[in-house]
Amino acid sequence: MTQWILLAAETAESGGLFDIDATLPLMAIQFLILATILNALFYKPLGKAIDERAGYVQGQLDQAKKQKQDAIALAQQYEQELREVRKESQNVIAQAQAEAQKIVSEQVQQAQQEVIAERQKASEQIEAERKEALSALEKQVKALSHQIVEKVIGAEFAK
Repeated sequence: MTQWILLAAETAESGGLFDIDATLPLMAIQFLILATILNALFYKPLGKAIDERAGYVQGQLDQAKKQKQDAIALAQQYEQELREVRKESQNVIAQAQAEAQKIVSEQVQQAQQEVIAERQKASEQIEAERKEALSALEKQVKALSHQIVEKVIGAEFAK
């Protein structure tokens, strides 16, 4: 190639400002060869690396968008599940309170019935003791009245 350049330089005549001879096509050919060599050695691998990097970045962006959408969907799902769990827990609490209230009211009723039964039993016992006391008093009254009658009648017979 350098021979062509030297040959072209020897055959060229020096003329005016621009000489149009074999140097112009030779320079164009050198430029194309240099561009081809640079393209093959530097630009294609560099372009390939840039394309790979752009593809990697785009893939990462797409993956990040997908993960973001998945995260949003999971967050919404968890929020919905949390709402449902809260509702269920409120229902369970309400049921437990109702059951506790029912148990308390049943126990209060049972205690009231026991108190009423105890009161009635005590009242019956008092009534029985009153009757017993009245019958004992009645016997004593009869005995005393007999004694009084005997003393009064016996004293009248003695006079």
